[in-house]
Amino acid sequence: MDLAALTIFRAVVRENGVTRAAAKLNRVQSNVTTRIKQLEEQLGTDLFIRDGRRLVLTPAGETLLPYAERLLALADEARHAVREDRPSGRLRLGTMESVAATRLPALLARYHQQWPAVALELEIGTTGKLIERVREFEVDAALVATPLDRATLGDLFESVPVFREELVMLTPRGHRPIRDVRDIALSTLIAFERGCAYRSYIEKWYLEHGVRPARVLELGSYHAIVACVAAGAGVAVAPRSVLNLQTDASNIAVHELPDIGVIETLLVWRRGHFSSALNALKQALVMRQDAVNSTGIATVAEGAV
Repeated sequence: MDLAALTIFRAVVRENGVTRAAAKLNRVQSNVTTRIKQLEEQLGTDLFIRDGRRLVLTPAGETLLPYAERLLALADEARHAVREDRPSGRLRLGTMESVAATRLPALLARYHQQWPAVALELEIGTTGKLIERVREFEVDAALVATPLDRATLGDLFESVPVFREELVMLTPRGHRPIRDVRDIALSTLIAFERGCAYRSYIEKWYLEHGVRPARVLELGSYHAIVACVAAGAGVAVAPRSVLNLQTDASNIAVHELPDIGVIETLLVWRRGHFSSALNALKQALVMRQDAVNSTGIATVAEGAV
């Protein structure tokens, strides 16, 4: 059972079939089929059954898959480990949209200049989705908001705090001051889909005051969220740093949420799944946060708080 066979097996599972797996791996279909059959012969059991035109994992295949993921991740880590002096290879980083827009541009520009041999791939998602992507080895690490339930991370992950975000409530200009949830005049909450940690915090705040939003309007970007708030469609919660990117916030009122306070952004990765490229990024993030903590200043380009 070699790594190449496991790579092919994983690709067939991820791509839901031989044809797309062969295209993904740049191999001919017959080669993929042969390697799967050889792997099944080595293991003495079928890994797939055919259900019409699709392949379905057998119980043995379901058992093998997490082992294959771990073995391939460990092999990738070993390749990086022998080149610790010079980060290189691929680094797949997940991040929330707010972090990608406010915190990362200047930092990643410096990272690329310092480590040009690293091929950095960025994936945007909610905290919930990104944690799952790290869990499944789909990304090497992710920048996520501290989950409302810290047990979500458990012993499977390692993490380090790298940013601090103050959450604020956004309302149309002219809205009365908000001291608690009953001061909110609009019944619609504008937010990202479920899995967004910031949405979890604000929904918990609503419930603690015995209130539920009459409606939640789900949107996919802060640009759209802020525009809808400005138009009077509802209220929203966002990191204060996001407001630095708004070219025109004249129709928005910003309200502090002391009951929620500051939320830490974490860099998370699978325990034991580390590389020189990820270590270099971790160091850059921690050094940047240490500098902010010592001076109390963050540049607008990096998302001032």
